Amino acid sequence: MTYAAPLPERGTFDAWRIAARRAISHAIAPADLEWSGAGGLFATRPLPPEDGPHQVLVPQGFVHLASSVIWHSDPERFALLYQALWRLDRHEGTPLSQADPLGRRLHLLAKNVGRDIHKMHAFVRFRECPAKGPRRRFAAWFEPEHNTLEPGSTFFAKRFADMDWMIATPRLTAQFEDGKLTFGPAAPRPDLPDDASESLWATYFANIFNPARIKLDAMRSEMPKKYWKNLPETRLIPDMLKDAEARVQRMHAAGASQVRPGSAAISTRYRAAMPQAMPPTDTLPETLDQARTAALTCRRCALCEAATQTVWGSGSGDAALMIVGEQPGDQEDLTGRPFVGPAGQVLQQAMTAAGVDTGKVWLTNAVKHFKFTPRGKQRLHVTPDRTEVEQCRWWLGLELAFIRPKVTLALGATAAFAVTGNDAPLAARRATVEQGLHEGPVLISWHPAYILRLSDPVAQNRARDELTQDLRAAFALAQG
Repeated sequence: MTYAAPLPERGTFDAWRIAARRAISHAIAPADLEWSGAGGLFATRPLPPEDGPHQVLVPQGFVHLASSVIWHSDPERFALLYQALWRLDRHEGTPLSQADPLGRRLHLLAKNVGRDIHKMHAFVRFRECPAKGPRRRFAAWFEPEHNTLEPGSTFFAKRFADMDWMIATPRLTAQFEDGKLTFGPAAPRPDLPDDASESLWATYFANIFNPARIKLDAMRSEMPKKYWKNLPETRLIPDMLKDAEARVQRMHAAGASQVRPGSAAISTRYRAAMPQAMPPTDTLPETLDQARTAALTCRRCALCEAATQTVWGSGSGDAALMIVGEQPGDQEDLTGRPFVGPAGQVLQQAMTAAGVDTGKVWLTNAVKHFKFTPRGKQRLHVTPDRTEVEQCRWWLGLELAFIRPKVTLALGATAAFAVTGNDAPLAARRATVEQGLHEGPVLISWHPAYILRLSDPVAQNRARDELTQDLRAAFALAQG
């Protein structure tokens, strides 16, 4: 018997989550479930009115992935997520891993949704409309590629909380009035009035345009032409491109005659680290080397703007033990190699004391760029926030998928959260083994930088010994 699980146009994620929980509680197989709104040809029975006896527990990583995939326009997204849920419940492989065909497809769908939300935040252009009360009122028209109006509108609700606004799309309409965000049915494209601020924005856009950095393919990648018709600044682009060469010559003539000391060495090192060719943005790397090459130009978060370079992992490509730290430090950022600074020396000493064969280990970090705050000539470490860790989990997931370590050792709270999705306090978890988001065992330990920060010599020596014990246990578990 085939069951029908119709889903609404609004609140789709919550509705799918309830329906999926009910279906799997009755052990309804994926092949017996039709997710289309009207039901399939053989869907003659609705889902049972109450949950069944079976309760399913899934990792937080699945909920996070599903909350993104659900907004994709692919009609198979509901069935794909339920297949992953079914396999997780029955321990059939690793459907969340990017090494699994289903997991790779789900991650690619989530990536497309994230990119679409980013485009929405960048390319929505509000125009002011007549207001009925003291709050200013704005409206905009946008055409997203996926069903991203609901998850994307919370950004505008936080940023423009002191005004009323509407975003109309071909599928839904978002309305924000008196601090309350609601969603309604699709509406025709509104006849928006001219906005005086557009001329000011166009003047600003024209003045920040740098003709010396024109790369048309990169520009169209960041600002696809499908959005141009709704962007007031794009009408300036053709004329600016025509005048670009002349503007470059004028910039050269007006520029400094001498290069700033040190800039040549930095730019040479940066260009040497850049790949000659990048794989398409809508495909996943096929090898560990391809993943490293792609990571060199990562722009998934803002940390790449200040850091010198991406610090990729190093070690054996088939390591049985992967050691994950928090992020590169100052020396790692300059050399491009993980664990070469003071914390790395503590780790190397502990590995030697534990008898860990460094040739059978992969060293990496949860975050691949150095986050810091400048203080005079120093760059002081700043702990990555949750969003940065989650964005960089893309690269860590690829390392785990390609290396397939038998055991992962997470050093510190940030690494433990990145690998397991659990942000509980570290002290009670140290020396325990948890299940990672990649379904593999994860041993938790102290980060060497934490040991260096301990002012009490007794406490510091005790923490060093505990790190050595954890390294010994992780290596033994990996070898066994």
